[in-house]
Amino acid sequence: MPDRLFSDPSLAALYDLFSPSELRSDFDFYLPFVMSARAVLDIGCGTGSLLRRARASGHAGRLCGLDPAAGMLDQARKRSDIEWLRGDLASVRFDREFDFVVMTGHAFQVFVEDSDLQTALAAIRSALTNEGCFAFETRNPLVREWERWTPANAIEITDASGSIVRMARQVETVEGDLVSFTHTFTSLRSDRPQVSRSTLRFLGADSLSAFLSEAGLKIEEQYGDWDRQPLTAMSPEIITFARRS
Repeated sequence: MPDRLFSDPSLAALYDLFSPSELRSDFDFYLPFVMSARAVLDIGCGTGSLLRRARASGHAGRLCGLDPAAGMLDQARKRSDIEWLRGDLASVRFDREFDFVVMTGHAFQVFVEDSDLQTALAAIRSALTNEGCFAFETRNPLVREWERWTPANAIEITDASGSIVRMARQVETVEGDLVSFTHTFTSLRSDRPQVSRSTLRFLGADSLSAFLSEAGLKIEEQYGDWDRQPLTAMSPEIITFARRS
């Protein structure tokens, strides 16, 4: 089941306010690859911001967004000239249809079970054309970013009604490579905070490479940040480009 902050319509409507497209380094990084591909699949597309930005920039080919969260797709479907699919990689079947498959916003980390990740990677390989490329990022576990997910680092935005909404993250447990935490949304217009719980998997570079290899995907390039710095032990990101092996 999708986390509440994605499935609940009122919380999904806030997503782009907390993560505006024009301020996202990952979108700036991936957009040229999207623009150069004939057919693109965005897995975990959320509100569809990347694909909407590509279409607005003149992409004339196939753009397809896949997401399991109804609340996010309600936002995405405000633009009708893009293909929006509700589902996940266990429920769809593609056969060598996409030149570029992308996962942004650390969506890759939602695959917390080995079996889920193996199913997802098999589906991604199937979706790629023979020369197609799969690009995604995951947070480097050695940097321990979750230690900064505290109420002291909360973010505030002003919603469509003019109300200030505060979002705070709080880690609940860290068990192996799994981090469980909450998002708490509070507003002066509501007496009740809204809480969403999530668990993400922080795979290291070696484990990530093993899963990709097992799925028949070969790493072509890796970067440590959005400025294309080389991947090092303390890089904040593990940005990976992979193709059929």
